[in-house]
Amino acid sequence: MQDVWSEALRHLGGPTAAGPGGVAEAVRRGLPHDAVDRLERDGFTAAELDRLVLPARTYRHRRQRDEALTPAESERALRVAMIAALAEDTFGTAEKAHRWLRRPLARFDGRTPLDMLDTEIGGRAVEDLLHAIGHGLLA
Repeated sequence: MQDVWSEALRHLGGPTAAGPGGVAEAVRRGLPHDAVDRLERDGFTAAELDRLVLPARTYRHRRQRDEALTPAESERALRVAMIAALAEDTFGTAEKAHRWLRRPLARFDGRTPLDMLDTEIGGRAVEDLLHAIGHGLLA
């Protein structure tokens, strides 16, 4: 589990973190603003990132001022990256992972797994579901 968080952190341009404490410290310090660009290159739309990480206008200000993301924004970006990595690992390709992330599920009252990432509890529910699928417990 921790390796997924550390890999997601590195993917977003954060430092190499040693354990949960290192990941938490990197989030506290704030990820570089280009973490949002990296998520967009990974296939997330600007509208999705606006809703899940930070508003587009705020992002433009961060870029113009070359400011890091806040800890809250960093945590949300890391949540999206970690779930995307876990989904890709579970389904085998980024394309299949993104398709699954955007499919409404009855388990989430018709919301998509991506929709669930707007809260910590929703992110945990998606993570739990991906682990269950990965272990062959659910389809």
